[in-house]
Amino acid sequence: MKDIEVIDNPAVAEASLGAIRTRILQALVQPASATMLAGTLELPRQKINYHLKALESVGLVELVQERRKGNVTERIVQASAASYVISPDALAAISPDPHRFSDKFSAFWLLALAARMVTELGKLITGAAAAKQPLATFAIDADLSFSSAKDRAAFAEELGVTVTKLVDKYHDGGRTPTARPHRLVVALHPTLKPTRHQVETTSKTTKEQM
Repeated sequence: MKDIEVIDNPAVAEASLGAIRTRILQALVQPASATMLAGTLELPRQKINYHLKALESVGLVELVQERRKGNVTERIVQASAASYVISPDALAAISPDPHRFSDKFSAFWLLALAARMVTELGKLITGAAAAKQPLATFAIDADLSFSSAKDRAAFAEELGVTVTKLVDKYHDGGRTPTARPHRLVVALHPTLKPTRHQVETTSKTTKEQM
Protein backbone atom coordinates (compact mmCIF):
# COMPACT_ATOMS: atom_id res chain seq x y z
CA MET A 1 0.00 0.00 0.00
CA LYS A 2 1.26 3.47 -0.92
CA ASP A 3 1.24 6.27 1.64
CA ILE A 4 -0.32 8.71 -0.84
CA GLU A 5 -1.64 8.15 -4.36
CA VAL A 6 -2.14 11.05 -6.76
CA ILE A 7 -5.17 10.52 -8.98
CA ASP A 8 -4.71 12.14 -12.40
CA ASN A 9 -7.20 10.11 -14.45
CA PRO A 10 -10.68 11.68 -14.73
CA ALA A 11 -12.42 8.28 -14.64
CA VAL A 12 -10.54 7.26 -11.50
CA ALA A 13 -11.24 10.61 -9.87
CA GLU A 14 -14.95 10.22 -10.62
CA ALA A 15 -14.96 6.67 -9.23
CA SER A 16 -13.37 7.82 -5.99
CA LEU A 17 -15.98 10.47 -5.25
CA GLY A 18 -19.09 9.92 -3.20
CA ALA A 19 -19.67 9.51 0.52
CA ILE A 20 -19.94 5.70 0.50
CA ARG A 21 -16.84 5.14 -1.64
CA THR A 22 -14.84 7.56 0.49
CA ARG A 23 -15.87 5.64 3.61
CA ILE A 24 -14.95 2.34 1.95
CA LEU A 25 -11.48 3.59 0.97
CA GLN A 26 -10.99 4.94 4.47
CA ALA A 27 -11.97 1.62 6.03
CA LEU A 28 -9.79 -0.36 3.62
CA VAL A 29 -6.58 1.01 5.05
CA GLN A 30 -6.77 -2.42 6.68
CA PRO A 31 -7.63 -5.46 4.51
CA ALA A 32 -11.26 -6.57 4.74
CA SER A 33 -13.97 -8.49 2.92
CA ALA A 34 -17.28 -7.13 1.71
CA THR A 35 -19.00 -8.83 4.65
CA MET A 36 -16.59 -7.23 7.12
CA LEU A 37 -17.09 -3.82 5.51
CA ALA A 38 -20.85 -4.20 5.61
CA GLY A 39 -20.67 -4.71 9.35
CA THR A 40 -18.22 -1.86 9.92
CA LEU A 41 -20.08 0.66 7.75
CA GLU A 42 -23.55 -0.66 8.62
CA LEU A 43 -24.54 -0.99 4.97
CA PRO A 44 -26.02 -3.90 2.95
CA ARG A 45 -23.36 -6.24 1.59
CA GLN A 46 -24.84 -5.99 -1.91
CA LYS A 47 -24.30 -2.23 -1.89
CA ILE A 48 -20.75 -2.66 -0.59
CA ASN A 49 -20.03 -5.19 -3.36
CA TYR A 50 -21.32 -2.78 -6.00
CA HIS A 51 -19.01 0.01 -4.89
CA LEU A 52 -16.06 -2.35 -4.37
CA LYS A 53 -16.32 -3.55 -7.97
CA ALA A 54 -16.32 0.04 -9.20
CA LEU A 55 -13.29 0.95 -7.08
CA GLU A 56 -11.42 -2.22 -8.02
CA SER A 57 -12.05 -1.67 -11.74
CA VAL A 58 -10.05 1.58 -11.63
CA GLY A 59 -7.30 0.25 -9.35
CA LEU A 60 -8.25 2.06 -6.14
CA VAL A 61 -8.95 -1.27 -4.43
CA GLU A 62 -6.67 -4.28 -4.78
CA LEU A 63 -7.16 -7.97 -4.07
CA VAL A 64 -5.03 -9.14 -1.14
CA GLN A 65 -6.10 -12.78 -0.94
CA GLU A 66 -8.90 -15.23 -1.59
CA ARG A 67 -9.91 -17.83 1.00
CA ARG A 68 -12.51 -20.54 1.07
CA LYS A 69 -15.32 -20.38 3.60
CA GLY A 70 -17.48 -23.45 3.02
CA ASN A 71 -18.79 -23.27 -0.52
CA VAL A 72 -17.98 -19.58 -0.84
CA THR A 73 -14.73 -17.87 -1.81
CA GLU A 74 -14.16 -14.82 0.36
CA ARG A 75 -12.19 -12.00 -1.27
CA ILE A 76 -10.00 -9.86 1.01
CA VAL A 77 -9.24 -6.47 -0.48
CA GLN A 78 -7.37 -3.33 0.51
CA ALA A 79 -7.19 0.25 -0.68
CA SER A 80 -4.28 0.97 -3.01
CA ALA A 81 -3.13 3.83 -0.76
CA ALA A 82 -3.64 5.17 2.75
CA SER A 83 -4.71 8.55 1.35
CA TYR A 84 -5.41 10.18 -1.99
CA VAL A 85 -4.93 13.52 -3.72
CA ILE A 86 -6.82 14.38 -6.90
CA SER A 87 -4.43 16.07 -9.33
CA PRO A 88 -5.53 19.08 -11.39
CA ASP A 89 -4.61 16.87 -14.36
CA ALA A 90 -7.91 15.09 -13.75
CA LEU A 91 -9.52 18.35 -14.89
CA ALA A 92 -6.78 19.29 -17.35
CA ALA A 93 -8.96 21.42 -19.61
CA ILE A 94 -9.94 23.75 -16.76
CA SER A 95 -7.01 23.41 -14.37
CA PRO A 96 -5.23 26.66 -13.39
CA ASP A 97 -2.25 27.72 -15.49
CA PRO A 98 0.42 29.64 -13.52
CA HIS A 99 1.83 30.96 -16.83
CA ARG A 100 -1.30 33.03 -17.49
CA PHE A 101 -0.16 35.64 -14.98
CA SER A 102 2.59 36.17 -12.43
CA ASP A 103 1.98 38.22 -9.32
CA LYS A 104 3.88 37.33 -6.14
CA PHE A 105 1.15 38.94 -4.03
CA SER A 106 -1.74 37.11 -5.73
CA ALA A 107 -3.45 34.30 -3.80
CA PHE A 108 -4.78 32.99 -7.13
CA TRP A 109 -1.26 32.70 -8.55
CA LEU A 110 -0.16 30.89 -5.38
CA LEU A 111 -3.07 28.48 -5.82
CA ALA A 112 -2.09 27.90 -9.46
CA LEU A 113 1.49 27.18 -8.37
CA ALA A 114 0.25 24.74 -5.73
CA ALA A 115 -1.91 22.98 -8.32
CA ARG A 116 1.08 22.68 -10.65
CA MET A 117 3.15 21.27 -7.79
CA VAL A 118 0.58 18.56 -7.13
CA THR A 119 0.51 17.66 -10.81
CA GLU A 120 4.28 17.53 -11.20
CA LEU A 121 4.95 15.70 -7.94
CA GLY A 122 2.34 13.10 -8.80
CA LYS A 123 4.09 12.36 -12.10
CA LEU A 124 7.56 12.43 -10.50
CA ILE A 125 6.53 10.02 -7.74
CA THR A 126 5.02 7.63 -10.27
CA GLY A 127 8.13 7.79 -12.45
CA ALA A 128 10.51 7.32 -9.52
CA ALA A 129 8.52 4.33 -8.29
CA ALA A 130 8.57 2.73 -11.74
CA ALA A 131 12.33 3.26 -11.98
CA LYS A 132 12.81 2.16 -8.37
CA GLN A 133 14.80 5.32 -7.71
CA PRO A 134 14.58 7.78 -4.81
CA LEU A 135 13.09 11.20 -5.53
CA ALA A 136 15.16 14.16 -4.32
CA THR A 137 12.82 16.66 -2.65
CA PHE A 138 13.02 19.13 0.23
CA ALA A 139 10.34 21.00 2.13
CA ILE A 140 10.01 23.38 5.06
CA ASP A 141 6.73 23.84 6.90
CA ALA A 142 6.67 26.50 9.62
CA ASP A 143 4.03 28.42 11.54
CA LEU A 144 4.81 32.02 12.44
CA SER A 145 2.98 35.17 13.42
CA PHE A 146 3.64 38.85 12.74
CA SER A 147 2.89 41.71 15.08
CA SER A 148 1.93 43.95 12.16
CA ALA A 149 1.38 44.04 8.42
CA LYS A 150 4.59 46.07 8.19
CA ASP A 151 6.58 43.22 9.75
CA ARG A 152 4.98 40.71 7.41
CA ALA A 153 5.91 42.84 4.38
CA ALA A 154 9.46 43.24 5.67
CA PHE A 155 9.76 39.47 6.19
CA ALA A 156 8.49 38.76 2.68
CA GLU A 157 10.96 41.27 1.21
CA GLU A 158 13.92 39.85 3.12
CA LEU A 159 12.91 36.28 2.28
CA GLY A 160 12.70 37.17 -1.40
CA VAL A 161 16.13 38.78 -1.38
CA THR A 162 17.70 35.82 0.46
CA VAL A 163 16.16 33.23 -1.86
CA THR A 164 17.19 35.23 -4.94
CA LYS A 165 20.79 35.33 -3.70
CA LEU A 166 20.77 31.55 -3.18
CA VAL A 167 19.32 30.98 -6.64
CA ASP A 168 21.96 33.22 -8.22
CA LYS A 169 24.69 31.43 -6.25
CA TYR A 170 23.77 27.84 -7.11
CA HIS A 171 21.86 28.02 -10.41
CA ASP A 172 23.97 26.36 -13.10
CA GLY A 173 22.37 28.29 -15.92
CA GLY A 174 22.97 25.57 -18.49
CA ARG A 175 26.76 25.64 -18.16
CA THR A 176 26.95 21.95 -17.26
CA PRO A 177 25.39 19.43 -19.70
CA THR A 178 24.55 17.03 -16.87
CA ALA A 179 22.96 19.70 -14.65
CA ARG A 180 19.67 18.57 -13.09
CA PRO A 181 16.82 21.09 -13.31
CA HIS A 182 14.75 21.68 -10.19
CA ARG A 183 11.79 23.89 -9.34
CA LEU A 184 11.68 26.09 -6.23
CA VAL A 185 8.43 27.49 -4.84
CA VAL A 186 8.36 29.58 -1.67
CA ALA A 187 4.95 30.36 -0.20
CA LEU A 188 3.61 32.48 2.64
CA HIS A 189 -0.08 32.67 3.50
CA PRO A 190 -2.31 33.14 6.55
CA THR A 191 -3.21 30.01 8.49
CA LEU A 192 -6.79 28.83 8.67
CA LYS A 193 -8.64 29.26 11.91
CA PRO A 194 -9.27 25.88 13.59
CA THR A 195 -12.82 24.60 13.33
CA ARG A 196 -14.90 24.03 16.44
CA HIS A 197 -14.40 20.27 16.04
CA GLN A 198 -10.61 20.68 15.87
CA VAL A 199 -10.60 22.86 18.98
CA GLU A 200 -12.73 20.35 20.90
CA THR A 201 -10.56 17.42 19.74
CA THR A 202 -7.34 19.21 20.74
CA SER A 203 -8.81 20.12 24.13
CA LYS A 204 -9.93 16.53 24.74
CA THR A 205 -6.52 15.12 23.75
CA THR A 206 -4.74 17.59 26.04
CA LYS A 207 -6.91 16.61 29.00
CA GLU A 208 -6.32 12.90 28.36
CA GLN A 209 -2.55 13.45 28.34
CA MET A 210 -2.57 15.32 31.66
